[in-house]
Amino acid sequence: MKKLVAALAAAAALYSFSASAQDYPTQPITIVVPFSAGGPTDTVTRLIAEPMGKALGQSIVIQNVTGAGGTVAAGQVAKAEADGYTVLMHHIGMSTAPTLYKNLPYNPLEDFATVGLVTEVPMTIIGRKDFEPNTLQELVDYAKANKEKVTYANAGIGAASHLCGMLFMEAIDTQLTTVPYQGTGPALTDLVGGQVDFMCDQTTNTTGQIKGGQVKAYAVTTGERLASLPDLPTTTEAGLDMQVSVWHGLYVPAGTPDDVVQKLTAALQTALKDQNVIDRFAELGTTPVAQERATPEAHTETLSSQTELWKPIIEAAGVSAN
Repeated sequence: MKKLVAALAAAAALYSFSASAQDYPTQPITIVVPFSAGGPTDTVTRLIAEPMGKALGQSIVIQNVTGAGGTVAAGQVAKAEADGYTVLMHHIGMSTAPTLYKNLPYNPLEDFATVGLVTEVPMTIIGRKDFEPNTLQELVDYAKANKEKVTYANAGIGAASHLCGMLFMEAIDTQLTTVPYQGTGPALTDLVGGQVDFMCDQTTNTTGQIKGGQVKAYAVTTGERLASLPDLPTTTEAGLDMQVSVWHGLYVPAGTPDDVVQKLTAALQTALKDQNVIDRFAELGTTPVAQERATPEAHTETLSSQTELWKPIIEAAGVSAN
């Protein structure tokens, strides 16, 4: 009798869980952003949140949880209930964290289910307005000749600007003095103010300063020129073998029901076709990913391949956050 009662109870619980997954969502959804409000990841998240919420029939709340290059937020989501109500938006840092952080409290490939990629943001190499080099080749030559005094700003270990800087130094086979900041904002402020020489950061951060003439722009780190910055050459055009973009994607805790993930993926795909999202992304120098990349399968493949790509680069640079 006890076994029958237990079996019935288990069946009832399974039915209840299945039914709740089918009804999802019945309450607001929280998207956790690992960086400060106003930053590029936060901006991308807020742009897609409204159309995603409309598609799901629920409001979406943005929660900024900063610290340790995004690992604090990711760790929080990894431990959240796997019910689809806590979602993580993260960028390329999900693929670099396992190498940068030796005591990482989660495994990006095991402790999360992927929802889909959102966008790949190009990066630009920029310098202070009065920096001596005027072209990318001149910058490379100047950096090699003056490596002891040239300063490269970044937004901290694991930030996109930090990763781009490592790639740049590897590409020119020269180690430069890096100046880490607590975020892109203060790094850009000091660059505009002339306290540091140059940096590499996402177009979502730099397009305004480039168009406003506040900084000197050298190149965009993509294979093709950008419609938003048509006069800016690519790194390849300028003779530097270096390409990098900052991809963003949505995650939920591992174990989240497949049909819940599917609903989130469908809402994401709807949001990426929203004209306001397309227009605002264009203003920021980026575009939504193609629909076939806004899927769990494409997202997982990107996360896995990028983790393998960055591992030897980070290890060769001897960089570690803990």
